Amino acid sequence: MSEPLDHLATLMADPLLSAKRFGVLGEHYAAAWLEQQGWQTLSRNWHTRYGELDIVMMAPSRTIVFVEVKSRRNMHFGMPQEAVTHAKQMNLRRAACDWLIDRRNRIPHISIRFDVITIVMDMGKPLVRHIIAAF
Repeated sequence: MSEPLDHLATLMADPLLSAKRFGVLGEHYAAAWLEQQGWQTLSRNWHTRYGELDIVMMAPSRTIVFVEVKSRRNMHFGMPQEAVTHAKQMNLRRAACDWLIDRRNRIPHISIRFDVITIVMDMGKPLVRHIIAAF
């Protein structure tokens, strides 16, 4: 792991973190993890009337990727990706359309897609699962 990821992992391992703070750190971790792989962050926590886009990134393939991040301390309530319901997917698609038509986001690209990154803590370490083209 890189230094930023190590630092974020240490912060995420704190059992006293609020759920909200844990989720924010999970998003930071996911963005840093993707940046380490050569991705470029375009937007973070972009709000529309349809909800929030957690992360919008440019993959090395020149694909704009809308990344939904789900972080969990454990698996007691099921797989994190199960929280990305059909209704949530529809709202993310609508939010992505708003992002794409915003003139500030006119960026040359080849394609778009929707990924989900799940982060589950395991023995104090974040385990990342990147679900490419999740929906």
